Amino acid sequence: MNSPNPALVTQRAAQRMPRLALFLFCAAYVLPGLFGRDPWKSADITAFGYMLNIAQGKAAWLAPTVGGLAADAALLPYWLGAVFIKLLGPLMGPAAAARVPFALLLVVVLVLAWYTTYHLAKTDAAQPLPFAFGGEADPVDYARAIADGALLALVATLGLLQLGHETTPELAQLASVTLFMYALAAIPFRGAQPKLAVLVALPALAASGAPSMAMALGATGAVICYHSGYEPARRFVGWVLLSTLAGAVLATAIGAWGWRVANVHITPSSIWAFIRLLAWFTWPAWPLALWTLWRWRRQMRHRHITIPLSCVAVSLASCMAMGGSDRALMLGLPGLAVLAAFALPTLQRSTAAAIDWFSVFFFSTGAIVIWVVYASIHTGVPPKPAANVARLAPGFSTSFSAIELALGVLGTLAWLWLVKWRTGRNRHPLWKSLVLPASGVALCWLLVMTLLLPPLDQARSYRSLVQRIAEQVPADSCVAAPGMPRPQVVALEFIGRYRVDAVTPAGATACNYLLLAETRAAPAQAGAGWKLLTRERRNRSDDEITAVYQRIGAAGIKAAR
Repeated sequence: MNSPNPALVTQRAAQRMPRLALFLFCAAYVLPGLFGRDPWKSADITAFGYMLNIAQGKAAWLAPTVGGLAADAALLPYWLGAVFIKLLGPLMGPAAAARVPFALLLVVVLVLAWYTTYHLAKTDAAQPLPFAFGGEADPVDYARAIADGALLALVATLGLLQLGHETTPELAQLASVTLFMYALAAIPFRGAQPKLAVLVALPALAASGAPSMAMALGATGAVICYHSGYEPARRFVGWVLLSTLAGAVLATAIGAWGWRVANVHITPSSIWAFIRLLAWFTWPAWPLALWTLWRWRRQMRHRHITIPLSCVAVSLASCMAMGGSDRALMLGLPGLAVLAAFALPTLQRSTAAAIDWFSVFFFSTGAIVIWVVYASIHTGVPPKPAANVARLAPGFSTSFSAIELALGVLGTLAWLWLVKWRTGRNRHPLWKSLVLPASGVALCWLLVMTLLLPPLDQARSYRSLVQRIAEQVPADSCVAAPGMPRPQVVALEFIGRYRVDAVTPAGATACNYLLLAETRAAPAQAGAGWKLLTRERRNRSDDEITAVYQRIGAAGIKAAR
């Protein structure tokens, strides 16, 4: 094709996804895992600990701590969690209450990704070519269909699955990046909303622990707006710079600046590890995004390419600078999903069929495995999966829930219906190629968070470890834990209800109990005056061991197990 625009789209192909189906789909992705579980290792429970201590008045709002250990500068997410713990904690428990604002942030990310793509698809350069005799897609209908595809691409991305459902600052960073991308995309079509969005986005990103990324996004955003063909976008440069300055001032005020760049040694193994991370973490958006860059290569300077591409580039650079951090890479997923959506009008039928059949095979296999493990846990047939669960989650006791089973059955039936619908004659909507990948991810997440949640919670939580420690250490005891990982410090405070001092050395603490982290290869040395009570692992596969000591001569000494 000689035209610089590769999109040829009929009105029939510009059908939007039924809204009720879209809302139910997003609910099936966002809600599972919100209730009925403990905070998990490691970042999830660590961030929760800071939120809980702020909410309970054990730590200052501007200087949160756990066990005396100071937090990083990601204050905004901790404040969000603390506020919701205060509001909803008495009704649903602090762990579930802290997850509510982060589930809402995930919804915000999905909504903003949709609107970002919608506004970018409405630009002249992104619109499909008109037909000689009419019948081309209506501009608004086309933009809606592309936006539906972007939302499905984001949900289908494997890297968002776990990290997007955690209670961590990175989710607030993700929402801030997506809000900034929306502001740049919407400025030619909206008045006050993009200005308010950009003024919030970069300061929020800086207050969530990523001030350097806020500065980088501000610089690239200003350049994009300066070279834009839209007059409102060119006038938007001042607002972007103002937001960048506000982010820098706020980061300075709260002490958010920090050197997080890793000492990276480039070796063949490190390069291969980085390539593997990119390949699985951004699947299936990355091949579609690359296809977009190729097919739209003559329009690389237009905003529907430059805006999402700049966000991806900043995220990718941060990931490499931090030694291959998947949490930095996650911030580029919305931009990658937007790029992937613009590949949909140019996909050949054979490529779409390959995506469909791979998705059917991969996710159907995953669902079958989950059902087999569930059946093994509850019936003992086949026996090996149940044995593996017992090894990975020691102490787990089987409990049947009719609600979890019903949700799993409904999710599976919905998947089968979608497979039937997609493999039928429904070949026209632009977003059709991403229905099965996104639905497959949502299905497997739903099944894991319902059918397998009890054993998974047992394996990923610190509750069983703290319960075994409680057999030796009375409740409300003062426990010294110098050098103990922060997730375990939080677990001791939240689950064990201990008063934990994680900063005072063993020789200077006033506590009668001492916990030290060790490995099999490097046992801990408590020093004189301490008696070993027990050594415990979180589960049998962990190499990390917690050694429990009691001060010699302290009242109520217990015999070692």
